[in-house]
Amino acid sequence: MKRLIIIADGMSDNPLDELGRKTPLQIAKHPAMDSLVKRGICGTIKTLPDELEAGSDVAIMSILGYNPLKYYCGRGPIEAASIGVHLNRNDIAFRCNLITKKKDKLKDYSAGHIENKQAKKMITKINKELGSKGEIEFYSGVSYRHLLILRGKKYSDKLICTPPHDAVGKKIENVLVKSKDKESIKTANILNQMIISSENILQNHLENKKRVKLGLNPANMIWPWGQGRKPMIKSIKEIYGIKGAVISAVDIVKGLGILAGLDIINVPGATGYFDTDYEAKAEYAIKCLEKYDLVIVHVEATDEAGHSGDPNLKIRAIEDLDKRMISHILKQINGEYSVALLPDHPTPCDIKTHTKKPVPYAIFSTRMQNNNLNGSFNEEYINNNSIGELKGTEFLRFFLSKMTD
Repeated sequence: MKRLIIIADGMSDNPLDELGRKTPLQIAKHPAMDSLVKRGICGTIKTLPDELEAGSDVAIMSILGYNPLKYYCGRGPIEAASIGVHLNRNDIAFRCNLITKKKDKLKDYSAGHIENKQAKKMITKINKELGSKGEIEFYSGVSYRHLLILRGKKYSDKLICTPPHDAVGKKIENVLVKSKDKESIKTANILNQMIISSENILQNHLENKKRVKLGLNPANMIWPWGQGRKPMIKSIKEIYGIKGAVISAVDIVKGLGILAGLDIINVPGATGYFDTDYEAKAEYAIKCLEKYDLVIVHVEATDEAGHSGDPNLKIRAIEDLDKRMISHILKQINGEYSVALLPDHPTPCDIKTHTKKPVPYAIFSTRMQNNNLNGSFNEEYINNNSIGELKGTEFLRFFLSKMTD
């Protein structure tokens, strides 16, 4: 039995005035997604506990079957795993964005989705100026997504760090790092000093001068957040006895896969953005299904569209995903198989950030009786025709056991 889970990051949305009080999923044409609903079952899943922030790391940890309230460690340690950075027991890892500051406000959480080569040069410069080997270390990642490690016992992770995508348009001074207790004041001050100092280092960087000349947002400040220490969790193979793989261009998803004992499949042309090579992802997914018991394919473009606040861009991302990836997979897959499709969380265009609403899912298995429903993969239809709401941590076991026995 081949098992495939497709995670469309942030795909679900709110009804929008500019779409006649419909969601992008209700407007977009997505016959391949609809076929899973028509032939299978659908329901809703609450991937995000009320107690934690609404992040993809929390949501996908939940989808993989791990209780985030017990195992969630912050985004930083997960991304450290994804790029092979070793963490000792007392080390604290932060996700470190390159952002754009304009005047006194955070303008862009991604520095115009800066390209890798430029970003690497800037993080290298930051590490040289602000780093200290064996104590404060910066590592380059992909685009605007990088890593900061504080090593040793003297630092605290009891901090309030605002995710930059939740701080767009806000004054920098109002969203700097805050301490949760007396012991964390020193760490908060060190981080805030690095944030402020980074502007002086980056604003005159040659690569930023090039970006400004081209009318692009400069990467003129760093932004650490998502801090935590390395978690200890059992692998999916230990829990379920299956071998799995993850296809994604996003470090946080790769890191979760590594921590869960899954193989990471890097696909040429997969970017984590609107220009990602959907066809290549489809081809690699089909090949992986010949080797692995479970393949998880993650697509980021739908989430990026939500953060941009552009419903038409989100409609296009949904249609690209359906036509260029899901349709290809469903046409090529053969034998006995099960497919699940779901967002990890909503990223509504009207608020441009993640919410904790339950998300729709659809599951089809060749072992099911064909339902031949006249349904569509969208929030309204699935809410009205749901077989029930799952807790996030129940989903993987439900998919593997209930629908594939």
